[in-house]
Amino acid sequence: MLEVGVPPRVSFVDLAEPAESATKTATLAHGTALVIGNFDGVHTGHAAVLAQMGGLAAARGLVPAVLTFEPHPAVVLGRTAPPLLTTLARKVALFGRHGVREVFVARFTTTFASTSPERFLEELVFGRLAARVVVVGDNFRFGKARVGDFTALDHAARARHHEAFASILASDTDGPISSTRVRALVAAGEVGEAQRLLGRPHALSGVVVLGAQKGRTIGFPTANLAELPELLPANGVYAVSVDRLERSFVEGESLPDRPRALAHGVMNIGTRPTVSGGDTTRHVEVHLHDFAGDLYGCALRVHLLARVRDERRFPSFEALRAQITLDSDAARALTCAIPIPSDAPFA
Repeated sequence: MLEVGVPPRVSFVDLAEPAESATKTATLAHGTALVIGNFDGVHTGHAAVLAQMGGLAAARGLVPAVLTFEPHPAVVLGRTAPPLLTTLARKVALFGRHGVREVFVARFTTTFASTSPERFLEELVFGRLAARVVVVGDNFRFGKARVGDFTALDHAARARHHEAFASILASDTDGPISSTRVRALVAAGEVGEAQRLLGRPHALSGVVVLGAQKGRTIGFPTANLAELPELLPANGVYAVSVDRLERSFVEGESLPDRPRALAHGVMNIGTRPTVSGGDTTRHVEVHLHDFAGDLYGCALRVHLLARVRDERRFPSFEALRAQITLDSDAARALTCAIPIPSDAPFA
């Protein structure tokens, strides 16, 4: 039986290392059921694939495992990488919720990109990662110039008396569930529909930095977030739930980003047109309901639960202050039915 929610072990792999220097954990002695992909978002479509892999692992007595890549291959290959839905640390934590026990992170470099398909399979997939079952999308490509395909993988697996499976493609009435679809919804501010596809709210993570502190003067102090790696939604006001991240990702730790729920709140994303003086810099600031404490320098994760309104310019600061009160009340109404547990609700 899969132990869903147990933190997976994380190992970084690099084909530049001599094969004999790679250490294999005792858990791999009986082999892995390995699913390969980027898994940005770890959405409900990915959940179907992870369940498929988990079922195969359970039936064959194998360790459920994932091979993913860091950074995104597009970065190394000179293409524009898609905006992130989830950091590597978040992906690892989410994998654990789906019963994954081993996460292998391939360091994607120009050397890795130039690896032959044969070496990729022989040394890494069937070698170091001990794959006895491999699950990939039917359009999966690997190796130098992306010449390796599912047919080549299937042939190589059969030659070793192993198995290869094309992954399940989860769909709804609008088509296949994909990271691309989720990104489009988030970018448009449609966080409710994005949540349906993700299976949880989209989240932003950042560090609290010193802001202009104008919110304090009107009774709405805000935590101003910087260094946010995830895709920002459209400018506007959102009802949110906020966690504090107790520790950062370290290779080999059993659980990256241990979150602790703090409070619900209201978040503003945008250029603050009423007070910006024409500055078009985007700001991300969140007010936590019924919370008192110093958060400067802390890492927060903010889950976007619902969109309250679009960003707009107000005729005066007094009008803005009145609207902020209305926004806060609206956000409270949208989150009042969601309890604040001792552990983070969406981690």
